[in-house]
Amino acid sequence: MRQILTRTAWVLVCIALSAAHAVADETLSPQALAADKEGKTLYVACTAGKALAVVDVASGKVARTISLRDNPNDLTMGGDGKLYVTTGGAEGKLVVIDPAAGRTLATVAVGHTPMAPVVSPEGKTAYVCNRFNGDVSTIDLATGKEVSRVRVLREPVAARLSADGGTLFVANLLPAVPADADYVSAAVTVVDTRKNAVVGQILLPSGSTGLRGMTMTADGKTLFVTHTLGRYQLPTTQLERGWMNTNAVSVIDVAGRKIINTVLLDDVDLGAANPWGLAAGVDGKTLVVAQSGTHEISVIDLPGLMDRLAKVAKGEKVTSVSVAAADVPNDLSFLVGLRRRVKLPGNGPRGVAIAGGKAYAAMYFSDSLATVEVADAAAKPAEIVLGVRKALTHARRGEMLFHDGDCCFQKWQSCASCHPDARVDGLNWDLLNDGIGNPKNTRNMLNAHKRSPVMSLGIRDNVGTAVRSGIRFIQFAVRPEEDAVDIEAYLASLEPVPSPHLVDGKLSEAAGRGRKTFERAGCASCHTGKLLTDLQAFDLGLGKGMGLTKEQMADLIEYVLSQ
Repeated sequence: MRQILTRTAWVLVCIALSAAHAVADETLSPQALAADKEGKTLYVACTAGKALAVVDVASGKVARTISLRDNPNDLTMGGDGKLYVTTGGAEGKLVVIDPAAGRTLATVAVGHTPMAPVVSPEGKTAYVCNRFNGDVSTIDLATGKEVSRVRVLREPVAARLSADGGTLFVANLLPAVPADADYVSAAVTVVDTRKNAVVGQILLPSGSTGLRGMTMTADGKTLFVTHTLGRYQLPTTQLERGWMNTNAVSVIDVAGRKIINTVLLDDVDLGAANPWGLAAGVDGKTLVVAQSGTHEISVIDLPGLMDRLAKVAKGEKVTSVSVAAADVPNDLSFLVGLRRRVKLPGNGPRGVAIAGGKAYAAMYFSDSLATVEVADAAAKPAEIVLGVRKALTHARRGEMLFHDGDCCFQKWQSCASCHPDARVDGLNWDLLNDGIGNPKNTRNMLNAHKRSPVMSLGIRDNVGTAVRSGIRFIQFAVRPEEDAVDIEAYLASLEPVPSPHLVDGKLSEAAGRGRKTFERAGCASCHTGKLLTDLQAFDLGLGKGMGLTKEQMADLIEYVLSQ
């Protein structure tokens, strides 16, 4: 399909993998947490604070902090009692810490923006997801060296090992297929750790994107992964009953390496925007899911959920909607009677852990932990403040609003639902600002404030207009003007991080060839300056008819991705 695209939009199609981060404003930004074996101590990864907060469960207070050289993205507690923390961006590292002494025992260089460290049952091997390299590092803990990498799909962000350590399940944030394919879905990659090879992909329902959290039951039989389920096949005319975005947990059979079903977290008239972390109780009775955009957790009766899924798989009617397994991903009543939604103190729950009968959620925008009694529905949630709270800057408040489902009619979605981390969701959406019937890719917000006009067809004069139109026509809400101003400030604060396609900070051999093709083909006559655009609109024909071989086009793309 040929489209009229601004040259900026064409460049952004090519650099959709580029990362962006907001300028730090001295917050802590707790993102992930892990409990020790006894459930007496919690370790909280404070991403912006470059530290781990050590929380005493009994007193509900921060006992001390462990300072780090770089920002921690994620962490896990190994069976050996050591903490394994992934830190950094382009030069990522796995840091092994003695939690009692707060001392770093080893530092291993891994990939770009490492996440989701997991340790094998015998404690000899660690695995790390390198988000922007699209691969997984295998680390020999005895030598403290990376020994291999396995290529997965697109932006691995979460992982879990089978009980015997033989299978690694990896959640990829985004779909890796063309957005105009018949079936567009992110997937869970299955890695055979003994063969050091990918042995399968578990596709989630079409429209699945924004995978964030993954957990496994204590018996090792069932895996759960959170994600958004976009109804991208529909024009964006309304929000009721999850017309645009629903929010889900997919349930996976570990032994069979296949999906059991996908369950919606939303209610009929109340969305559960942006599900993130989740945890299964060791007693097998409870599944806790963080709903980051609505500042809640769902406490789910796990045996009841699995029983209901087993019945519907046999063709038994379990709700007024679900009479067959295929009905479940569209059933907004499936969890009725099986879960309670708990409003949390604070804003933006991400990582979740269960310890001492309580669920803990890392509140990213509040620099705190929220705590909930799992078995006592009458108990009020409590809050553990992790540090001195500072007034929100305009950019920080804008980031919070960008991720806030409370800004949306019935809380179905936030800006981040379609722009995870202010980037792309890998889907085509039929927005109505330029007519109906012409779906196009979600755009990356990096440098959006520097372009004019904006949107794929240049339909908005600048990013300010686009933000205000998004609030009105995508979130179907009326908000104070200061909200739009602060969201603009957040977008303006985004800065690029080094491309994962660079080699030691320089162009690869293929990218070097691509640069010559870029210049020889005349690309540079229009794609000029730091943004590689002259901000004019042309019929591009999606790169066809340029007279380039397949190899030349591959080199050209490698060069553009390196920018």
